[in-house]
Amino acid sequence: MERNFTVKTIGFLGLGTMGSPMAVNLCRAGFTVYAWNRSAGKAGPLLAAGGRPTASVREAVRDADVVITMLPDAPEVEAIAYGPEGILAHARPGTLLIDMSTIAPRSSIKLAGVAAEQGIRVLDAPVAGGETAAIDGVLSIMVGGGTDDFEEAVPVFEALGRTVTHCGAHGLGQTVKAANQLVLAINMQACAEAVVFLEKSGVDLEAALDVLGGGLAGSNVLARKRPNFLRRDYTPSFTMGLHHKDMGIVTDTARAVGAAIPLGGIVAQLVASAVARGEGALDHSALLRGVELLSGYDRE
Repeated sequence: MERNFTVKTIGFLGLGTMGSPMAVNLCRAGFTVYAWNRSAGKAGPLLAAGGRPTASVREAVRDADVVITMLPDAPEVEAIAYGPEGILAHARPGTLLIDMSTIAPRSSIKLAGVAAEQGIRVLDAPVAGGETAAIDGVLSIMVGGGTDDFEEAVPVFEALGRTVTHCGAHGLGQTVKAANQLVLAINMQACAEAVVFLEKSGVDLEAALDVLGGGLAGSNVLARKRPNFLRRDYTPSFTMGLHHKDMGIVTDTARAVGAAIPLGGIVAQLVASAVARGEGALDHSALLRGVELLSGYDRE
């Protein structure tokens, strides 16, 4: 399909839970997608959508107009960005590198600075919405970096998300994502506490959640995680381990900018406790398990 803008070829690095459906949606939008993943066996959906798996970072990025990284954390991003086999060594000058991973703002600022020395432009563009939103192409995307670079990338973002916002300079997309994870964790913990409070009081939980969801206490967290809370189903759409990583970003960044986040600090410790109990691979709605333990019962 002929497109009316510059970006035609995308190098996509990271075909995990989020990255794979994102790469598929880019293929469906008409982009030519060359993809690479650290581990084998993840390219099936991409192939079915018409994408092109590659054997190396170099092969994925050398002819790309835009390179997208979707990886777990800063060490993984840095491992494929820097060095003789990395993105910066093999992408063409003028390439736009969009890091859609969730990493610390300071790491995004560093990447932008190092890339600029190689003539490569960078946007930090973390996403929110989880696996379902990635599959449906309705992610929220918060972007940091230059205005002109953002405008060039809008057609790419529109293939992936519904809410696309330029938040300001490098690192500010990651800052907004950190705030998102802060609100999400506190909301999840509040819902978990309400569930145990209601059950211990003898209230019919389904009826009570109907009431809460219909008033000011309602939230996307309560609506989307209601089945998890009712069934104690912790099949992950976003793992506790990843939220633990994100809360580390929140607390470190808050300290750096001098922002007090008392509730955030408490929830960060509760998430850390869940990971220490071996629950890092569970959905983050498993914060409910911690409230149950503190309240004197364990459903297992």
